[in-house]
Amino acid sequence: MRYIIRLSYDGSAFCGWQIQNNDETVQGDLEKALKTLTGTDVQVTGAGRTDSDVNAINYIAHFELPDKVRIEAAQLCYKLNAILPRQIAVHEVCETESGFHARFDARSREYHYFIHFCKDPFCERFSYRMRYPLDIERMNAAAAHLLGEHDFSCFEKTGGNNATSICTVTEAGWSTYRPDHVTLMGYPYAEGSYIVFRIKANRFLRNMVRAIVGSLIEVGRGKQEPGWIAELIEKGNRSDAGSSVPGKALFFSGASYK
Repeated sequence: MRYIIRLSYDGSAFCGWQIQNNDETVQGDLEKALKTLTGTDVQVTGAGRTDSDVNAINYIAHFELPDKVRIEAAQLCYKLNAILPRQIAVHEVCETESGFHARFDARSREYHYFIHFCKDPFCERFSYRMRYPLDIERMNAAAAHLLGEHDFSCFEKTGGNNATSICTVTEAGWSTYRPDHVTLMGYPYAEGSYIVFRIKANRFLRNMVRAIVGSLIEVGRGKQEPGWIAELIEKGNRSDAGSSVPGKALFFSGASYK
């Protein structure tokens, strides 16, 4: 029987999603927990890879259990949460069709990247603090050049082994937001102190979002013009683009299968 699992995780505790030798990963912890529960080796396949420190909310994965293993989906969810570390929360486990594939069936994936400008101890863990102002209008003008189907080699980590670097970006833009501790408890706040970048595409390359954000920041600081993003995409050289921003502020925020 094949199952879908929906989970969220704090990436600071892991060296990414994918299993690696001698490093703790989300996939590795899930497979260990499933083996503890079922007594058999279980392979878990996720909707996409996330790098070290990168977080996820409503991440989708699938796994298959042999017919001899009889555990109800609700019990699987309950018992996995009891075994897994506190940095991983399983929201749902349910049966699915035998042909469902968490990675190949995904039509789109979405990421959010959080930035704050003021000193805020309640954002440091999951947001990147900027010590200089950024022009959101310029960054959104630059982000518009990401839309559509392009070869995104300029934002791909060197040494990536993807069969193709072509992706289709359908949404990309910055907006301001107000964190819950500001809204609910009155943490001192200045308009525009917190911003978030949202990007949606059919697929992403390794390190792609972090490199995009780093490049958009160059535009926001006035070091580059918005049209520079189009030039980077056309030339395809990673060395020409901006530096990658820290992974702690990046969230895999969902995959669509419709």
